[in-house]
Amino acid sequence: MAANYRWFAQRAGSAACAACVKADAYGLGLTAVARTLWQAGCREFFVASVGEGAALRVLLPDALIYVLNGYLPAELPALRAARLLPVLNDPTQVAAFEADFPAGTPAALQIDSGMTRLGLDAGDLPALGPRWRQPGAIALLLSHLACAEQPGHPLNRQQLERFTAAWQALGRPRASLANSSGVLLGSDWHFDLVRPGAGLYGLNPQPEQPNPLRPVVRLRAPVLQVREVREDTSVGYGASYRMRAPGRIATVACGYADGYPRAASSRSLALVGGRRVPLIGRLSMDLLMLDVSALPPGTPRPGDEVELLGTDYDVDALAAAAGTIGYELLTHLGRLCRRRYHPAEPNPPE
Repeated sequence: MAANYRWFAQRAGSAACAACVKADAYGLGLTAVARTLWQAGCREFFVASVGEGAALRVLLPDALIYVLNGYLPAELPALRAARLLPVLNDPTQVAAFEADFPAGTPAALQIDSGMTRLGLDAGDLPALGPRWRQPGAIALLLSHLACAEQPGHPLNRQQLERFTAAWQALGRPRASLANSSGVLLGSDWHFDLVRPGAGLYGLNPQPEQPNPLRPVVRLRAPVLQVREVREDTSVGYGASYRMRAPGRIATVACGYADGYPRAASSRSLALVGGRRVPLIGRLSMDLLMLDVSALPPGTPRPGDEVELLGTDYDVDALAAAAGTIGYELLTHLGRLCRRRYHPAEPNPPE
């Protein structure tokens, strides 16, 4: 993860590089991830909610923390106590902030440049009061790209133009547009700050190209049983899979309760001793079955670990098999998984 952060920071050029750590750092654990990114040089972080920001403040007392969803009235005390910067997304949030904080208090503003999710519309900008034209009042102007993983998509250029117009209308405050994929669109999209998220966790920022990032997650689980079966033996719930020939099946202690996607039933694979074997039958709550017939006799044995995610079969590959995206898969990796964090290299090679 530290290497991936440095990769984005280098490609950001003169722009600073923040990190998105919402959803418990994309499901990987905020504590370890935030500390690793801080040690790698990250000083600005994005979370979704005030609660996430408060938890991050305990870990990183000196970080600049933006709350992407803004805040609700009941969250105001926590926002103040944790010294969080809210991202204001509509005129109602702007009006509430103006009532809650004196002029000169900075906040971030989000512009909807084409995502149609959160953000002020272009028509909302003329109504912003004079306090927002004062230097430093807008701590950050940001927007979010909808199609950046497709470099040739026309919306990328359209969003850049819309965001640039808003940035100019508001006096050119510090600005941020590029997410992980947006960093690769070029320096026009970088502005003052880039904010990678999924790419930090090893997801490919341009799925049609080889992944330039290092995998971050490895998921392993033990074999519980290996059995010999006859041709036409049914496997799993619903007898949805039948053996096409005599063979061997390994039952592994991992299932959808651990975050492995049920939709990948009979569509994904695992690695046993570096060799790929197919997952067969329907995934259970805490078990899955692998056809290990092609492996040498005695391989694997109960207690041996199989690799369900790693360098040779990564999060993007499993997500594709399940018909979903890597973001969803990462955030679903369950608390039942025992986590082991490997420290970043203190002096990485150039």
